[in-house]
Amino acid sequence: MARLDGKVALITGASKGLGRGIARAFAREGANLAMVARDPKPLAVAVKEAAGLGAEVISRAGDVTDAGEVERIFAETEKRFARLDLLVNNAGAFDGGPIDELDIEAWNKVIATNLTAPLLCTKAAMRIMKRQGGGRIINIGSISASRVRPGMAPYNASKHGLWGLTQTTALEGRDHAITCSMVNPGNILVERRQTSGRVQDDEPMMTPDELAELIVTIAALPPHVEVLETTVIPHRQLYVGRG
Repeated sequence: MARLDGKVALITGASKGLGRGIARAFAREGANLAMVARDPKPLAVAVKEAAGLGAEVISRAGDVTDAGEVERIFAETEKRFARLDLLVNNAGAFDGGPIDELDIEAWNKVIATNLTAPLLCTKAAMRIMKRQGGGRIINIGSISASRVRPGMAPYNASKHGLWGLTQTTALEGRDHAITCSMVNPGNILVERRQTSGRVQDDEPMMTPDELAELIVTIAALPPHVEVLETTVIPHRQLYVGRG
């Protein structure tokens, strides 16, 4: 029996990178999926891939920073599947600059995507999960939640804030069998890194599929077990004392 057989999972940022990797991994383990991303073209490719692995999939090209859009996404998911077992808040934005030169629009974009969107999705998911008697929320954080880098104030602050949201969700979910985890990855070889010129030849990397294996493990835990926080890095990546 597959580890997620019969489960329903909603994944944001599902069209590329880690989100697409999680969708593949969940599909292989028997989950049905609601896949959400901004750009319809790569989303359609990711949906076809997940469906080819046996998942029943619905999808929506939408903006999870928009409260009304989030409500529609979750309503469609509940209407189609009648439940929601797993939410993966994976959608993310990455921008920055020196604080004294920081464009406030860059700040607002990153905070909206990395912090406000998980709040909106968590709010909608918890209402469904309370009605059905439980569920699991997994937030994709970053090692920047505890080991910041200069020039990345919006990203660093958003991931610190996501850790606060994770703890609050876990606390408020206790009486409703709702667990919440935050996974803090290090370097992942996603499309953005491959096209931005940021990757050095000797910089250690994980693949999305490698990290997705951990996400599946958390998703498949017994409902009374909660992984509150975990950090996953390539073995040789700088972490302790980085900056």
